[in-house]
Amino acid sequence: MAALLLPSRLPTNTTATPASTRSTPSPSFLSFPSTATPASRRRCRGPLLASSGAAPPALAPAAQPFRALPPSETTVLVTGATGYIGRYVVRELLRRGHRVLAVARARSGIRGRNSPEDVVADLAPAQVVFSDVTDPAALLADLSARGPVHAAVCCLASRGGGVQDSWRVDYRATLHTLQAARGLGASHFVLLSAICVQKPLLEFQRAKLKFEEELAAEAARDPAFTYSIVRPTAFFKSLGGQVDIVKNGQPYVMFGDGKLCACKPISEEDLAAFIADCIYDEDKINQVLPIGGPGKALTPLEQGEMLFRLLGREPKFIKVPIQIMDGVIWVLDGLAKLFPGLVDAAEFGKIGRYYASESMLLLDPETEEYSDEKTPSYGKDTLEQFFERVIREGMAGQELGEQTIF
Repeated sequence: MAALLLPSRLPTNTTATPASTRSTPSPSFLSFPSTATPASRRRCRGPLLASSGAAPPALAPAAQPFRALPPSETTVLVTGATGYIGRYVVRELLRRGHRVLAVARARSGIRGRNSPEDVVADLAPAQVVFSDVTDPAALLADLSARGPVHAAVCCLASRGGGVQDSWRVDYRATLHTLQAARGLGASHFVLLSAICVQKPLLEFQRAKLKFEEELAAEAARDPAFTYSIVRPTAFFKSLGGQVDIVKNGQPYVMFGDGKLCACKPISEEDLAAFIADCIYDEDKINQVLPIGGPGKALTPLEQGEMLFRLLGREPKFIKVPIQIMDGVIWVLDGLAKLFPGLVDAAEFGKIGRYYASESMLLLDPETEEYSDEKTPSYGKDTLEQFFERVIREGMAGQELGEQTIF
């Protein structure tokens, strides 16, 4: 097995291939026995545990035999397989010919509305394993007879971004996925993260960053193991919550003048394709990969104007002063000190404030400003096409669930 350590720096790759071609909890974790080859066992020394030590010097990645195999002979483990992006990742891997081992909850979807039979049908012909990623012993028991696997993709994310839930899912459950994947012999790990972790002001961002650091340290310690950290910008569905409202004649709501932030949204299909590319593409090995969709970055004002244009209506906006959110957060923070049960409510307010004012673009370390030009683009699906489809068909399959602000 392997020991996870903390590195001081993560490499960042800001190029992309076109689609066409605060303190941290200190939980203890189980070490999983390896089912890899004897040679792999010799390379993996010690238990796979979190540690606060310094990262070992980075070594050049060793050759990984699975990359020479055709997709039909490779098995990819996917956790978060029933999530918004995970479902598309499973489908894309299957489309490319990979064997897929998909981990799902017995009741999935928004408010657990999907039965096990629904999940199996939705992800077919993937092999579906129902397990609890927050329970490392259960995950090990449920997967132990399903290996080996060659690579793993983790699409887990906390549902609302609450403090405890962030550490439970974005850190611990993700670490359990890595432990299980390594135990099953995986030599490459693709993590679906988020571009906003580059400016960590929220608990879920800190949780994701802690795991990113430990993932990079594992690869630095073991040259036979590699990773790809995918940091996408905004998803289409997170920008579609006001389509029906505007379609019904109501104004478009935005904060400030609508120019406080911008993003290069990417579709679920394009993001899934980029994630699938990470399985084989050697230029994505041991890299942090910020990625957005095609075209220029769009502000909320430009998104609203686009929506009114598609509907053939004159723009009508409600501009909400951002200071209102600051006041709400101040009140909730104060109340949370007296009533701990309000801690998550205060965190949700901070999340809303963050997304209302911070761009989902690459943060240029030299200028400390968000850069449209330096945010890589990938794919072919545009936000305008998405808006047109939602105007025609509604948001079926794109429900926001706990993620909605308006």
